[in-house]
Amino acid sequence: MASISTRTSNNFLIRQLNDNSDVLFALALVGIIIMLIIPMPTWILDFLLAANITFSMVVILVTIYNTEPLDLSVFPSLLLFATLFRLALSVSSTRLILGQAYAGKVIESFGNFVVGGNYVVGLIIFLILVVIQFIVITKGAERVAEVAARFTLDAMPGKQMSIDADLNAGIITEEEAQNERLKIRQEADFYGAMDGATKFVKGDAIASIIIVIIDIIGGLIIGALQHGMPLAEAGRVYVLLTVGDGLVSQIPALMLSTATGLVVTRAASSDMNMGEEMTRQLTAQPKALFVSAAVLLLLALVPGLPAGPFLGLALFIGLIAYLLNKQSELVVEEELVEEDLQQIRAPLAEELNDLVKVDPLEVEVGYNLISLVLPEQGGDFLDRVAMVRRQMALEMGMVIPPVRILDNLQLEANTYRIKLHGVEISRYRILPDHYLALASGLETSKIDGIETQEPAFGTPAIWISEMQKDEAEMANYTVVDPPSVMATHLTEIIREHAYELLGRQEVKNTINKIKEDYPAVVEELLPDLMTIGEIQKVLQNLLWEGIPIKNMVTILETLADYANKTKDTQLLTEYVRQSLSRQICSLFQDSDAVLYVVTIDPQLEDQLLQALKQTDQGAYLSLQPDQAQDLIQKIAVAVRGLLEQGHNPIIVTAPLLRRPLKELTYRSIKELVVLSYNELDPQCKVEVTGMVN
Repeated sequence: MASISTRTSNNFLIRQLNDNSDVLFALALVGIIIMLIIPMPTWILDFLLAANITFSMVVILVTIYNTEPLDLSVFPSLLLFATLFRLALSVSSTRLILGQAYAGKVIESFGNFVVGGNYVVGLIIFLILVVIQFIVITKGAERVAEVAARFTLDAMPGKQMSIDADLNAGIITEEEAQNERLKIRQEADFYGAMDGATKFVKGDAIASIIIVIIDIIGGLIIGALQHGMPLAEAGRVYVLLTVGDGLVSQIPALMLSTATGLVVTRAASSDMNMGEEMTRQLTAQPKALFVSAAVLLLLALVPGLPAGPFLGLALFIGLIAYLLNKQSELVVEEELVEEDLQQIRAPLAEELNDLVKVDPLEVEVGYNLISLVLPEQGGDFLDRVAMVRRQMALEMGMVIPPVRILDNLQLEANTYRIKLHGVEISRYRILPDHYLALASGLETSKIDGIETQEPAFGTPAIWISEMQKDEAEMANYTVVDPPSVMATHLTEIIREHAYELLGRQEVKNTINKIKEDYPAVVEELLPDLMTIGEIQKVLQNLLWEGIPIKNMVTILETLADYANKTKDTQLLTEYVRQSLSRQICSLFQDSDAVLYVVTIDPQLEDQLLQALKQTDQGAYLSLQPDQAQDLIQKIAVAVRGLLEQGHNPIIVTAPLLRRPLKELTYRSIKELVVLSYNELDPQCKVEVTGMVN
């Protein structure tokens, strides 16, 4: 209980200090100003001088343990505060030295004990400390801070562009990008402030020299003229106190200037503090330590030089080098063993992963088609796949997952096949050293070749040799190379099965992108009204009928409007289609901006509405097989005229019939477009060319 009580009181004290730190800092600044005006008792001065030494020691130790400069971003202001505090102490001590010939125990001890009571020695030591601080440490730190500030400011635009590039590429998130931008601004502000703060250290060193000279001259005048002391006695008393005062103030100043140099010369940040990093880097090369030990051993054997120190250092460094070398050998052995184990584990793990992994899209090629795929053998199919994925993103508004391409020696040498989620969807046999000539309907002559069918659309085609290429083009054939055949085939497979490639993860990624610009839309819909899976079903319904999902904002807004009224994803899809009416009409209308359609006889439409059955899976048409077949044949006859005239096969019906009619005709007339009257944009010109009776 006692330990708990003590811990609680300690935490309370620390919390109170943190909460009132602003008040304490303000009081400290006011106290410094008071020190410049009001004389202080010697015991208070002793305490403040000891506090100054302690404060400087804490600052230099903190800089050693920091891993990067921004860990002590308050350092420029801290340096100004410490300089002002030290100058206030010098003013107070000068007042006591000249007024009372006594400035407390601390200054007297430094004057007597540190320099042995010899003020000449003390004065020389003081001047040496000032030279070290002013010329070596302060000058170097000032130059480093100036260069660091200049380079940091010059590098800011490049760093900002790099962050923007990583953000656009998806490597980092928006929050990470904001943190990186904030860090860049803080670095620029810090090094700019350090460039100015080093002037405080330089000015402090100059002020220390001037204050010592004034104290010595003033002490001699006061001692000789006012107190009638002999000049030698006045020099001994006042110069000794002045030198003691100078040493008391100069040692903390030297520590703070050293801390300044450590902060601005911290070139690269790492997870280690300065001591750890310095030790690691200096002991990284045991050979260098062996050579150093050998040189020290030779110096120990030189006549006239003391053998003890050099021999002791040689043995010590040699022992360190030996231990480091043995440790590095053990590390290398462990790495080699681990590498061997990884080489043993890797093939088995890779083989097992390949066995259980199912890729969304795969293209397997036979042996003779490998040259069409590998860039090393001149194949450009990989580039074409990248273009296909880009084309699908532009057309359909969804990111197609990566396509895995691999060779399959079990396939016929000239055959490739396309697999969707591990199941073969289509295959085709091509001749890699031939071209595929497609009939355009305007051929002027017949070309001899190997008759076949184009894989994407099933149109008649022939394989021709390279020598026949020019002849076929002159005869108005469309000539394509084998990689183009594969790429076109893959494009149509992706377009037809896009709804199967849209998974929950892809939907979530898309919604996260939308949320960056339209957070209100997403927050209203998710997670209260719909789930990711329900949104996925709606998007899959759109893609199943070839409707792009590029306008995601409109889709999500429509779902947010109607999701609180129904959970039926098919009905929600119809609402979304109505919101996309302008896009749908634009998608299927002809080049003359007219939508050519056929309709259903109103009497037949009423009969079909009465045949609708509603289930948990949605509505469907409950027809006898012969009735369904008769309806499909009549629709096929009605839209045949549209196809013969070069128009899209479109039928318009009542909203409740649209989806069930599409499902009924999907297998027989896959290319049929079924629209509802609510999906016809008022500004779209519609021309009815026929009716299903």
